[in-house]
Amino acid sequence: MTGGRSVATREIDFVKVSPTQNMTLLVRSEHPVEEYGGIATAIMSAGHVHAEQVGFVRKPTSPGADAGLHMAAGEFCGNACMALAAVSASEDGLGVTGPTDLVLESSGAEDVVRCRVERRYPDYFCEIAVPLPRRVQPWTAGAGSALVLYEDALHVVIEADRVDQETRDRAQATALRLGESWSVPLIGVMVYEPRRKRLTPLVHIPSLDCMVWERSCGSGTGSLGAYLALKQRGPIATDVTQPGGTMRVTANYEHGRLAELRVAGSVRIVAEGKAYVHA
Repeated sequence: MTGGRSVATREIDFVKVSPTQNMTLLVRSEHPVEEYGGIATAIMSAGHVHAEQVGFVRKPTSPGADAGLHMAAGEFCGNACMALAAVSASEDGLGVTGPTDLVLESSGAEDVVRCRVERRYPDYFCEIAVPLPRRVQPWTAGAGSALVLYEDALHVVIEADRVDQETRDRAQATALRLGESWSVPLIGVMVYEPRRKRLTPLVHIPSLDCMVWERSCGSGTGSLGAYLALKQRGPIATDVTQPGGTMRVTANYEHGRLAELRVAGSVRIVAEGKAYVHA
């Protein structure tokens, strides 16, 4: 025993961040990649620090990148990128007098992720360019739905009149079924109510046996923007209400294809400290 704890105990340095209430733990201590899944499963649980997702901060290798992020399952996460941008700006005293630009390296993104951060006390307002999907295609489940496919994720956008328990049950069954048939780290089911401009996001990570109705989803908001732009064959810019608040998505549509996707939202840093994970 050392200091009352077993020598097999992992000490985790973390900061807890709320990007549109999508509670995110950023681990700042260094750990082997093969331990990411176990650490994430432990600290995001209700009996521990508790959050909806976990990302690991790493030293970037890309030229000009300010920070690096690797999600627990290797996926891309828009809200976690905004969380890291806010933490980086806070530590460096940036964004106080006006918008500042940061460049992040992220799992699930082939290129660097460009972020704009501005201090709006007590929060930070962040906007990021999210990776474009490899393709968007109609889904055979019916009208008003589409598959949005990325290198590391599959999102399904489903239009609905309302989100009741039956809708939630169907969404969860869909996520499980797609998780079994698609070899990607993350499955997202994005239930969208067009009349209310409201998104209810479900995220399933098969490798962690994790399924969460998230308070908001940055990459899912981007997928919705891609779906809406392709549906109307033109650019869109719209606010999207989610359980945790409002995010904004902008999709540029040029020459018959998506040219850029940007999502924006508020980020608040809520806690930091040490957590203990027992092997």
